[in-house]
Amino acid sequence: MDIGVMNGLRNGGACFDTVSRFGLSCCQLSTGDATLATEAIARTAREEAARAGIRITALWAGVPGPAAWNFREGPATLGLVPPAFRAQRIAALKRWADFAVWLGVPAIITHCGFLPENMTDPEFEPVAAAIREVAAHCKERGLEFWFETGQETPVTLLRFIETVGTGNLGINLDPANLVLYGKANPVDALAVFGRYVREIHAKDGFYPTNPYELGREVPVGDGAVRFAEFMKALLATGFDGDLIIEREIQEGEQQNADIRQTIARLRGWIGEYAQA
Repeated sequence: MDIGVMNGLRNGGACFDTVSRFGLSCCQLSTGDATLATEAIARTAREEAARAGIRITALWAGVPGPAAWNFREGPATLGLVPPAFRAQRIAALKRWADFAVWLGVPAIITHCGFLPENMTDPEFEPVAAAIREVAAHCKERGLEFWFETGQETPVTLLRFIETVGTGNLGINLDPANLVLYGKANPVDALAVFGRYVREIHAKDGFYPTNPYELGREVPVGDGAVRFAEFMKALLATGFDGDLIIEREIQEGEQQNADIRQTIARLRGWIGEYAQA
């Protein structure tokens, strides 16, 4: 179990400088730029990571088309749920899966969107079929497909994992997203889908009080995730994946300071609860 940080893919040198600057040895690589999905760029990134002594834990794969991270337009724009964008996004995720193979990582991750909670919803089966198509493509290539949490309740996510049923599905658990979207208490969520959690986004925030906008993100340990309690419960499940810090404010000194503080806090909680 290592501590890492989100790191954007770039076509060029010094891609992993940010990771090294924090004294970390792993990262989750993120991109949504389809022009970068080439074997040559994957090979370059893999070689650069090896030279820097950085392990890439997984690929966070963005998809084309609009994306509104709110409650107004979000259901109609995010992930594999909107029918208008579904086919092109399935194709994009398949391409990112091929890229992940070239990169040498075990999984791709994405937001699948506001998954239908009602099994009688006419979009339930088509969305499940879309996820299954991507997951099957990944499985053929020896990859897992991980859901990023946020837009769905834990039981809805569990239902889709078991409905899709490809055997290579997992969860990239962002506990803050469960809070920011008003979907669940992250500690309780572990009791629902904890066995599928493969990686963590270390992020924190508060529940929404404006019913049209997400809640407010804050540094890890300062929000409603109740991170110390969450870490204790997470480690009690036997989790041994990686903790990837994600601080979604603009780049700069405040972001750097928050990341350094999060590293120290995570190490403290690991030291306190790992042997419990």
